[in-house]
Amino acid sequence: MALLIELAGHTFALEHDGPGSPLAADGGLILPPGRVALLHGLGDVPFYRHGYNSWSPCGWRRLSEPPLRIANPQRRVTADDDAWDDPSRHHSSAVAALDAGDGNVLLLGALGLGVPRLSADRDTLAGWYETGGQPWFAAYGPEDEVFAAYTRQLAQRLGSSGRRAGNVWCSWYAYYETITEQQLAKDVDDLRGLPFDVVQVDDGWERLVGDWEPNHKFPSGMKALAERITDAGMTAGLWLAPFIALPGSDLARQHPEMLLRDGRGELVVAGHNWGTGYHALDLSRPATRDHLAELTHRVVHEWGFKYLKLDFVNAGAAPGAREGGAEREQSYRDALMLIRQVAGDDVYLLGSGAMLLPSLGVLDGMRSGPDVAPMWQNYASDDPSDAMARNAVVNTVHRLWQQPLAEVDPDVIYFRSRLNLLTEQQLAWLRDLADICGFRAVSDPPSWLSPTELEDMTGYLAARPEIRRLGRYRYTVDGRETDFGPAITPAAQAYPIS
Repeated sequence: MALLIELAGHTFALEHDGPGSPLAADGGLILPPGRVALLHGLGDVPFYRHGYNSWSPCGWRRLSEPPLRIANPQRRVTADDDAWDDPSRHHSSAVAALDAGDGNVLLLGALGLGVPRLSADRDTLAGWYETGGQPWFAAYGPEDEVFAAYTRQLAQRLGSSGRRAGNVWCSWYAYYETITEQQLAKDVDDLRGLPFDVVQVDDGWERLVGDWEPNHKFPSGMKALAERITDAGMTAGLWLAPFIALPGSDLARQHPEMLLRDGRGELVVAGHNWGTGYHALDLSRPATRDHLAELTHRVVHEWGFKYLKLDFVNAGAAPGAREGGAEREQSYRDALMLIRQVAGDDVYLLGSGAMLLPSLGVLDGMRSGPDVAPMWQNYASDDPSDAMARNAVVNTVHRLWQQPLAEVDPDVIYFRSRLNLLTEQQLAWLRDLADICGFRAVSDPPSWLSPTELEDMTGYLAARPEIRRLGRYRYTVDGRETDFGPAITPAAQAYPIS
């Protein structure tokens, strides 16, 4: 069906194949479920691409430019939705927008699950669902207003969280997988009395990804470590990747029925890390759900961890043949809800690799970009999902509109000079962005810091600056202006932005 619609005094042509007609809503229109297309008439304008999961590239790019995407096919399986990649057409997940150039944007956003996808060219902005059909939200107006209206719609339909993590110390960017019980015990003692709320033990404690018991480096067990953290006055946090298993894990070898398979019966490779491809768990199977419930109960109620970083969770929605033809995003959401139910409402759940819509109302925070690194850019890589500080900043700034829905986690900031290649300006961008997010995490062991660095970190973490948004990339932090524009759009490629 084709008809004309009006958004904030502007007329657009709408074509849709679903039942019903557009309905007036707070800040815009609810469009019928199914496939929709807006004839926008804006021409060659910047397009907002929203990434599928935490690590997928996100940002504005002009329609006449090549689409923003991950070119490496192996990396794309891990860090984006490979099923809908398009090397020649601008595409997006869940929501997209066009910058009209006069301070207004046209937004089209999904309001339900079913792997919503969008694409755009110089004439049309279109949206559809991989399976089923849910309504859409369309709005036109100032950028901050239309994205805010969209978040209100999502909160009403899918939920939101107001829980806050506080200041987090994480082991990853100091030790990576080499953590030991002895070293962490020393760090916890050194952190005592500093303004941290959480100590999060990252990857390296487990026997193997998929086998969630402590390895030989943690002879006293994880309950003892959680108690040490709690006794030091901080919440014990733990890294898990509950939706995946490495091929050599006991889970994969002894319970292959729990692993997701494709239509041919072959095991799905949901991504690549640890030097190999890893498998996704089939979250639609009762045995898998029992496994997740038991794992969550053990980690939270037996060991005592009250902050869980759930990593690589996008694998739970990898394409595959699920029991009863279950839809992949709904299976993912159901599994997260099971973890929430078993863990309890007092446990903070952070998702990494998380998809926005099916995580809402369940996760308290979501990583907003690729891993940070103590270098701004890797000269050997132009992958927008690669681990480097600039990629993390770019993605996070373009996801700040999600703050009313869940905490936006920009990853860690640095105070150490040891093993750190970031300039003062780059360090300032990371710290200001963490302040704007209200999610501040550090991975510097206190013993690595000079007295001045330790004083800087303590003062930063104790402060509660006032934040004001001035524009897409401009903010004030306690009255001091910070501009992320030079970090995001090199001057040679810049175009006017609102």
